[in-house]
Amino acid sequence: MSEQKKQIQMTDDDDDMSLQLSMNGKSLEKLQDYVKGILNEVGENPDREGLVRTPGRVARAYKFLTKGYDEDIENLLNGAIFNEHYDEMVIVKDIDFYSLCEHHMLPFYGMCHIAYIPNGKIVGLSKLPRIVEMYSRRLQVQERMTREIGDMINKILEPKGVAVVSEARHLCMMMRGVEKQNSVATASCMLGRFKSDEKTRSEFLKLIGK
Repeated sequence: MSEQKKQIQMTDDDDDMSLQLSMNGKSLEKLQDYVKGILNEVGENPDREGLVRTPGRVARAYKFLTKGYDEDIENLLNGAIFNEHYDEMVIVKDIDFYSLCEHHMLPFYGMCHIAYIPNGKIVGLSKLPRIVEMYSRRLQVQERMTREIGDMINKILEPKGVAVVSEARHLCMMMRGVEKQNSVATASCMLGRFKSDEKTRSEFLKLIGK
């Protein structure tokens, strides 16, 4: 790829420059080549004006949408775990997420609701959405993503219980296949007291409106 073409692709004003600068150039070039091949295979001309920059844009978009593979839980938490004698339920609900289904690489998106019962440790509230982001920005199935979020919170806090509920719309069901526009998939992960105690589980579901 020529230096001039690289410069054009790196200065597109519809992409985030900090993200571009942090990427491995060789990997990005490979992604661009693959996108160009797809454009050819679907019958398009990747060299026409409207598509000439598309491989670069798509490559950077996929790097962003799968950035969860490069994230590390220690860096994400940044020491924001604190000793605290609090033993009531902590809930963060309506956490937006966007992910890509691993079967068709089409988006699924929705809300995630998280609760935990501390056992001597709490975490900064903003870290729970960041954990959701870390696992959603990968090729996923909703059920596994929900479980991974719950297992990670359980691992870092060792609480008395963890609950995670995700609700999502899947474009692989909406745009193709059965083409059902209003279907919503729900997955849950209940650990510790949320699994063993129906009253605790019911309280959580009531508080998130389920």
